[in-house]
Amino acid sequence: MIIDLQNLALELVQYAWPLLRIGGLLMIMPAIGVSFVPPSARILLALTLTLVIAPITPVPALTNLFSIEAAFMLAQELLLGMGMGFIMQLVFDAVTLGGQTIAMSMGLGFAVFLDRARGVNVPVLGQFFLILATLIFLALNGHLRLLETIALSFQSVPIGSDGMVMLTVRELISFSAIVFAGAVQIALPAVTALLIANLAFGVMSRAAPTLNLFAVGFPVSLLFGIVVIYLSMDGFTEVFSSLIGAGLISAENIASGVGGP
Repeated sequence: MIIDLQNLALELVQYAWPLLRIGGLLMIMPAIGVSFVPPSARILLALTLTLVIAPITPVPALTNLFSIEAAFMLAQELLLGMGMGFIMQLVFDAVTLGGQTIAMSMGLGFAVFLDRARGVNVPVLGQFFLILATLIFLALNGHLRLLETIALSFQSVPIGSDGMVMLTVRELISFSAIVFAGAVQIALPAVTALLIANLAFGVMSRAAPTLNLFAVGFPVSLLFGIVVIYLSMDGFTEVFSSLIGAGLISAENIASGVGGP
């Protein structure tokens, strides 16, 4: 039996280009692109999505698969998928940063926990917020919305489209401010309440100089911080939901080839 290697290569290319964009997303996106998810599971999911999407995806005709043009297209497809996943990852980084800020304010900065998603130690309160954010993200079907976005991107942004690298980089830079803005929105209620509590301790130290603030202030600040976090859970859900919406809109801007403001 004679195998036509040229036709076989063209058939493989039909699936290779969509696989690059989809694989780039699955490498980074929250809940799936984390270290504790087996790479084999991510590869299997990427192949499954590719088998569904590739037959209806237009692929440019390339005479030389080892040319500079092909290498540039490969890098661009990876960047598109990774850019959409990284935008959602920035939302989760904002949540982690907000939790770390609250932990430092209430005296829990020394209590660290291994973040298996990133492989580093973070304050346990930041890890708690990250787990809660992941559950909310899955409950709102954010992962399905992100997969739908990249599936539709092959129609609005065909493989090999010009100018997508600069558009993706510009969108990432403009959206990166969400890390600090979102962290402030999440941490502001608790940090403000803890600041008022610390001011009250300062007044008490002036009124009663013999009072040992280290023995009294730390447990009170810790207990007060836990109560404030419990009371602000509804606000956290609303803020994180709005951050997810903003992240999905930014990812859709990349998928549609339309830059953000």
